[in-house]
Amino acid sequence: MENRLNGAEAMVRMLEAHGVKHIFGLCGDTTLPFYDAMHLLDHDIDHILTRDERSAAYMADGYSRVTGRPGICEGPSGGGATYILPGLIEASESSYAMLAITTDISVGTYGKYPLTEVDQEALMRPLTKWNTVIRHADHIPRMVRAAFRAMTTGRPGAAHLGLPYDIQYHPVEPTDIWADPKLASYPAYPTGPDAGAIEAAIDAILSARNPLIVCGGGVVVAGAMDELERIATRLDIAVATSISGQGSLADVHPNSLGVVGSNGGTDQTWELMEVADLIVFMGCRAGSTTTSRWEAPSVGTRIVHFDVDPLVIGANLPTEVGVVGDLRMSLEMVNAELDRRGQGGATFGGAAAVADIKRRKFEIFDRIAAGTERPIRPERVISDLMKVLPPDATVVSDPGTSCPYYSAYYSQQLAGRYFITNRAHGALGYALAASLGAWYGRPGSKTVALMGDGSFGFTVGELETVCRSRAPITFIVFSNSSYGWIKASQMADKGSRYYNVDFDRVDQAAVAAAYGVKSWRVEDPEALEGVLRAAVAHDGPTLVDIVSQPLEEANAPVRRWMG
Repeated sequence: MENRLNGAEAMVRMLEAHGVKHIFGLCGDTTLPFYDAMHLLDHDIDHILTRDERSAAYMADGYSRVTGRPGICEGPSGGGATYILPGLIEASESSYAMLAITTDISVGTYGKYPLTEVDQEALMRPLTKWNTVIRHADHIPRMVRAAFRAMTTGRPGAAHLGLPYDIQYHPVEPTDIWADPKLASYPAYPTGPDAGAIEAAIDAILSARNPLIVCGGGVVVAGAMDELERIATRLDIAVATSISGQGSLADVHPNSLGVVGSNGGTDQTWELMEVADLIVFMGCRAGSTTTSRWEAPSVGTRIVHFDVDPLVIGANLPTEVGVVGDLRMSLEMVNAELDRRGQGGATFGGAAAVADIKRRKFEIFDRIAAGTERPIRPERVISDLMKVLPPDATVVSDPGTSCPYYSAYYSQQLAGRYFITNRAHGALGYALAASLGAWYGRPGSKTVALMGDGSFGFTVGELETVCRSRAPITFIVFSNSSYGWIKASQMADKGSRYYNVDFDRVDQAAVAAAYGVKSWRVEDPEALEGVLRAAVAHDGPTLVDIVSQPLEEANAPVRRWMG
C-alpha cells in the first residue's frame, strides 16, 4: 500500500478494492486530479471515454444488468452532473446497482458563485437510493463503502458520490483503503422470508383453481430462474412476465406465456390475466403497464406477492399473502416445502393453456412477418432476427417501436438477462449507449441494439465511442421519420390529429458509415434476412437502417392502440 495518498488516488484505490474493472465517463475541469490519479497509479481499471454523460450512465446501467456487478460512471461538475441524471433514475427505478461519481467545485468556494456551482446533493437525492457529497478527504473510503453497501443490498439501486476538487488533493490515510468483497456483486447479503409466509403462500396457490405467476425484473436480478422453472414445471403453472421480467423463464419453456399487459402483451396472452383466480406476483410491482392500467387482476382476484421490497407489497392491490425476501432464497424455500409435502406432479394445466395461446398469437404474427409489403413490417424484422441471432445474443432496445414487438414475439431460448430495455422511465437514446456497456460486461455474447430513428438521433455521437472500443455491436434502426410512439398515441387518443411528431428522413446508414461503422440501408423485405446475417457475422460494429412501417399504421402489440 502506498505511503501517501491524496483524495483522488484514494477514490481510485477504493473502486479497485471493490472489484471495479470498468468506468464509463467524460472529462472536465473538476475531474483533473481524478484522471491524473487513474493515469499515474498502477491498477487494472479500464476507463472508457464517452461523448456524453448521459451515455456514460446508460453504459454503466447496461454493464450492471449483464454482470450482476455495480456499473460505474463519472462526470464533471455543472452540466456533467445534470446530464448524468437520466441514468441514475433509470437504474434506481429498475433496481440495478449503479454508482455515479461527479466531481465538484472546491468545498472552499461554496457560496462564492464559482462557475458550475450546483447543489449536487439536492440534485441527486430524489433519483438515488443513496447519495452524498464528500466534504472531507478522510471520509472518502467510508463513503465509498457506504455507497456500495446501499447499491448492492436489499432492493438494488443507484448511488451518487460528489467529489469536490480541493479534497481530491487532500491526504487520506492509506490504512483505511479496504472493502467488503461481498459488495462487489449483488444481491449482497440476501435475507430470506419468514417460513410461515412461505407455507401460507403455498397453501394459497394450491387452493386456487387457475393460478398465474407474473414475474418482474426481480427474478432475474436475484438469479432465481432455476427455482422458478422448478416451481412452474412441478405445479404446471403458466408464467407470464412484465417487459422487465423477460428472461425469468426461457420463452421456449412450455409454461412460459410471455409478456402480458399494455405494452408487449397481446389479446391472447391477456386471456390468462383475465381468467386467473389467483395471481402470484414475483419481483413485480404490479404497476400500470403489466396490469394494463389495473384492468386486471379484477376485484376479487386473490393475490400472493413475493418481493425483496416490503414497500411494494399491497401498494396497489389487496394482498392475501406477502412474502418479503430475496427471490432466490424465497423460491428455494417454496421448493423445499413442496418437497417436504411430497408435492411435485402436474397440477394446473398451465402448459396446455400456454400452448393454445401461443398457437393463436403466432398465427397472426407469422402471417404478417411473411408478407412482402413495403415499408418493411416490424414483424418481419423480429422474425428475421430470430433466424440469424445466436441463442445467447444480448439484445438491448429503446422503449419505442422495437420494444413491444420484441417483447411480444421474440422467442428467447435461455433464461437470464439477455434482453435489456429501460422500462422505468423510457428515455430515448438508451439502447445505443447501454449496448456498449453490455458488451463490455459480456464481450463473448453477440450484442444487438434496437432503436427507432428518433432515438438514434439522441446519441448517434457514441458511434465514435463504439468504433474506438472496436465493439462488434449490430445496431438496428427502425426508420419511420417520426416519433412513432407519440404519433400512434395521437392516432388512438386524439382522432389522428397529428401535431409536431414528424421529422425529415435521414440516411442513418450513411451517418453511421461516416463514423466508420459498416452499414446497410434496407427497403426490400426479401433482402432483409441476408443483410442481417451479414451484419451479425461482421467482426466490427455494424448498422442496418430499415425503412419500416409507421407505428400508427401497424398491428403493434400495444393495447391502447388496438381497441
